[in-house]
Amino acid sequence: MPELSNFPITKKWPAKNPQIIQLYSLPTPNGIKASAMLEETGLDYEPHLVDFGSGDQMTPEFMSLNPNNKIPAIIDPNGPGGKPLGLWESGAILIYLAEKSGQLLSSDPVERIETLQWLMFQMGGVGPMFGQFGFFHKFAGKDIEDKRPLERYLNESIRLLGVLDGQLAKGDYLVGNKYSIADLAIWPWIRVMRGHYAADDLVGMDNFTNVQAWSTRCMERPASLKAVNIPERA
Repeated sequence: MPELSNFPITKKWPAKNPQIIQLYSLPTPNGIKASAMLEETGLDYEPHLVDFGSGDQMTPEFMSLNPNNKIPAIIDPNGPGGKPLGLWESGAILIYLAEKSGQLLSSDPVERIETLQWLMFQMGGVGPMFGQFGFFHKFAGKDIEDKRPLERYLNESIRLLGVLDGQLAKGDYLVGNKYSIADLAIWPWIRVMRGHYAADDLVGMDNFTNVQAWSTRCMERPASLKAVNIPERA
């Protein structure tokens, strides 16, 4: 039986079934990426809620697995060589789970690297820029007289939406006209832009018809519908 006692995080979030993947997360855009991937692949897993309101992400137990104190993080008790593996950073988790399951990442060398290219587009562009835009638009804007930070991240978000819309004009999905970890990584950020940030009018979402149609296709997948509520909030 896999031994997880060497992971201090399991003291705070005990595993009911230590033989399956342990997910430590919250249904934010980055967290949804991990739960959606696990649902898509059918890999057995056990979700644990990391409550930001209680500061769970800053506890020694959580930071023993992820010193960067961000969600999601996982422990795979059956990692490479049959040994337990702890992993953090959502992009790395997506790649690992794709390779473990043989799903959502093409074995064709060209499609594979193009998929990783669009995954990096999310990691380095969409996630950070949409996140900063959301911070200044939804939360901090009213307290800051200088509107340049909001304008900077708004304009960059609009630019990134244009890049995405242009690629989606070529097909239903970002690479090879089939759903992949690239699509899975990005749609949660479109969801939060349109939902929690309530920014459709501000970013001119009506101008990005390809993005709208694609995000609907992605969000209506059975795995996506489940993932947005995993782990279930207290």
